[in-house]
Amino acid sequence: MRFGHIHLVDAEGAILAHTLHVEGGVLKKGRFLSEDDLHALGRAGITKVVAARLDSDDLHEDTAADRIARAVAVSGLRIGAAFTGRCNLYAESKGLVLYQQALLDRLNLVDEAITLAALPPYHPVVYRQMVATIKIIPYGVSGLLVERAEELLKGIAGLIKLAPFQSKAVGLVQTRLAGTKVKLLDRTRNTLRARLESCGSRLHSESRCAHDPAGIADSLQQLLTAGCDLLLIAGASATTDRRDVLPMGIESAGGVVERLGMPVDPGNLLVMGRCQGDVPVLGLPGCARSPAINGLDFVLQRLLAGLPLTAEEIGRMGGGGLLKGVPGFRSFRTDVEQGGAALEEAVYPAAPRIAALVLAAGSSDRMGEQNKLLLSISGKPMVRQVVEQVLASQADSVSVVLGHEAGLVGKSLSDMDVHLVENPSFRDGLSSSLKAGIEALPNDVDGVLVCLADMPWVNSSDLNRLIAGYSEPDGRLVCVPTWQGKRGNPVLWGKRFFDEIMALRGDQGARKLIERHIDVLCEVPMSQSGVLRDIDNQQEAGLLAGSSLKNG
Repeated sequence: MRFGHIHLVDAEGAILAHTLHVEGGVLKKGRFLSEDDLHALGRAGITKVVAARLDSDDLHEDTAADRIARAVAVSGLRIGAAFTGRCNLYAESKGLVLYQQALLDRLNLVDEAITLAALPPYHPVVYRQMVATIKIIPYGVSGLLVERAEELLKGIAGLIKLAPFQSKAVGLVQTRLAGTKVKLLDRTRNTLRARLESCGSRLHSESRCAHDPAGIADSLQQLLTAGCDLLLIAGASATTDRRDVLPMGIESAGGVVERLGMPVDPGNLLVMGRCQGDVPVLGLPGCARSPAINGLDFVLQRLLAGLPLTAEEIGRMGGGGLLKGVPGFRSFRTDVEQGGAALEEAVYPAAPRIAALVLAAGSSDRMGEQNKLLLSISGKPMVRQVVEQVLASQADSVSVVLGHEAGLVGKSLSDMDVHLVENPSFRDGLSSSLKAGIEALPNDVDGVLVCLADMPWVNSSDLNRLIAGYSEPDGRLVCVPTWQGKRGNPVLWGKRFFDEIMALRGDQGARKLIERHIDVLCEVPMSQSGVLRDIDNQQEAGLLAGSSLKNG
């Protein structure tokens, strides 16, 4: 890749390295310079720009990031669309992140242009949480380097994996001494229930007994008979020796103690053993009564994810095992007296929740009596073709606004996983459909992707690039697709603009708002012209009817 100052006469197709302001707009870094861009730069008195030009054997940053992401990730992780050389991996369920640190290091040492940042191994994640990010540093990278990275990962079925939490029936034994308060036992049960439920398991049964080996052994046998496949013991007194009450109780039940103590603080006094051969049993440290993270979580989460755990592996948990005073660790922020709990999810970087809104209410006046949305493309109505692409994207939900011939259009979508919204005021213009759709969106969305039902050349990859472009932390709150420098549709709007969209009138679309918010606009280049093409009249419909879609 060549990087540096380029005269305008040679700059068409080059990648702009620094954002420039011109009359009527902003040319942002990373943009492929078009002929119109060069004219605008010339009018601004600019004769040369700092830009990058890819060589024939180079890959664009987004292409390189996407290829490496697909070599890194396996099932259980969702690959976001690459944008600005970055491709994020998100968890598809709650679970633990797994990878070999040495292999991740080798990937990052292939070349400084290729980077992979991930959460620590065995880090617990929730649904939608970001697990890793691949970032290509320059605007392009040699294809040979990407091939070298792919070769490194070949045959290992993915570098980064997710071990989903499994649903297990857990039994709890709590021991009592003279003076042990029932309220303390109840609080301990509720805190442990919260831990288990946050990982998809449940507290199946509880037994309370005297703090002696015989009572513990009897309680463990009862829980095993009840079908529990993981056992916890919360002792009334701390365990400090293998001849103490909890270890002796495990052995009296026919079990074996594999480890006493762990290099994690708080959590040092944990006991790990097994009963009936393969049923794990944990003697809990006193800190397990607290909702704050502690050594129990390190062990419990692995067992709930179905991962094998040995005494030696517990002995290797010292690195990162000092938890006291470390900010940012999760806790079970709940009123344990009420018995409910869930892990805090909002503090973690996560995929934005983007709803898709397909506007399919127009009366197709310029088409005469024919409803263009029901025009056949490859044997299916055009509106269905569009909705299929939206459903195949990474949008979290899909709503379709109906108006003209709502019954017929809705019938063509009746078997699809979409929310149909009827707009009785559709003749009042496009703004009425926008408002009807916005009002029907789920409350927890971060933004909406407004799609037009008469643009059948827009595909799911286009939509995913727009979703990847949205980033509230980076100030990219309005995402518009471009083809050769020209803006098209669909447009993605952050939630903060919903009130302004609701204030539109008549046939006003939301596009007029773009110039008002140019400071948060993100233009997303597309690889094909479908974002500029719609079906507007009989001539265009005639060319399309009965045909297959081909992007230009």
